[in-house]
Amino acid sequence: MSTQPEENDIKRFIITSFIPDTPVGDLPADLDLLENGVVDSLGLLRLISWVGSAYDIPVAERDITPHQFSSVTAIAEFVRQARVH
Repeated sequence: MSTQPEENDIKRFIITSFIPDTPVGDLPADLDLLENGVVDSLGLLRLISWVGSAYDIPVAERDITPHQFSSVTAIAEFVRQARVH
């Protein structure tokens, strides 16, 4: 399965913001960012804000759950769904 452009952008943001010494290829798209301590509760807010800004999604108007931001794959799916609706 090929990586979507959103996944690459999301990975780069997560690595730059939370785990700067990690190569992009070393962050699995399905890694649970919350359970593995990559992103904490304040980081989750920062990540949600970035997604809203980067993809022009009015996140304040959406019902958001931590599960939607648990992995790169989940975040990319959230972005794709938000673009459809």
